[in-house]
Amino acid sequence: MDEQGFQRFLKKSGKKGHVVEGLISRVRAFEAYLAGKRQIGVEAASEQDLQDYVKALTPREVKGQMRGLALYYRFVGNASLARLASDIREQEIAKTRKAFKLREFRGVSLEEVAKLEAVGIGTVEQMLVAGKTPRARQQLAEQTDISLQTILELVKLSDISRLGAVKSVRARLYYDAGLDTPDKFTQWEPEALRQMLVEFVERTGFDGIAPLPKELHNAITKARQLPEAVQY
Repeated sequence: MDEQGFQRFLKKSGKKGHVVEGLISRVRAFEAYLAGKRQIGVEAASEQDLQDYVKALTPREVKGQMRGLALYYRFVGNASLARLASDIREQEIAKTRKAFKLREFRGVSLEEVAKLEAVGIGTVEQMLVAGKTPRARQQLAEQTDISLQTILELVKLSDISRLGAVKSVRARLYYDAGLDTPDKFTQWEPEALRQMLVEFVERTGFDGIAPLPKELHNAITKARQLPEAVQY
């Protein structure tokens, strides 16, 4: 494990000392597991090793451990393990996350949402599954008699909502300001993004306020870690 390099990587991304130490300790724990099971280091681990490790953890431990490993494998350039650790973490979070209903998004048509609910699509998780591909969205539009544009809007709002605390008002602000998919956040730095959103709110009279830089930093960081959920 390149502990010093990882430490520099984490500090450069703005993480505080106690957070850095916590993340490093999670990689150390995986390293100890691998040494005991297979006498290898973290760089030599396979996807199967990571999946086996998850089975040895309690559900409560999985989120924290996978966060540290996702960041470490991103640091060393192992995209497949970084993505797997991130996916596992996201799945564990989804188990405890309160389902967010489509009708709770600001500015959506409740009549259109009711049509989706009638076919079993009422939450953001269900919308992301049902609208994952262009073909699936087209079929859903035909099935429900909802415009493809509306289906895509609801998919994008649902996709944006994966960025941590982003829900009703925040998702609408980001969508209306042109940040309609998570990957668009990765092109910004927090201060510049806040300035853009402040100007958007002032220019359009949007009924809400721009997030503070810390919230935007978290959203941007999350966007850079999220696995792709939708094909646009």
